[in-house]
Amino acid sequence: MDETVSAADANRRFSRILQGVQKGNTYVVTSHGRPLARILPVEADDGAKAAARSTLLTRLARQPVVDAGRWSRDELYED
Repeated sequence: MDETVSAADANRRFSRILQGVQKGNTYVVTSHGRPLARILPVEADDGAKAAARSTLLTRLARQPVVDAGRWSRDELYED
């Protein structure tokens, strides 16, 4: 379970938060009550990366191929 901490508290208690992360804890940093960032152990992020990669590749496989025709480098960089 994520522990919520304000940005100001995260700034003041950063070394304690890092100690918590070493123990496997995760934190959601908020600014004005809105989630801004998540601090978590690096190993815990591996599943999210794999899921994001899989989702992206699935989406790309479903998209139709667009025939943009042939173009030259000069045409690509025209004003």
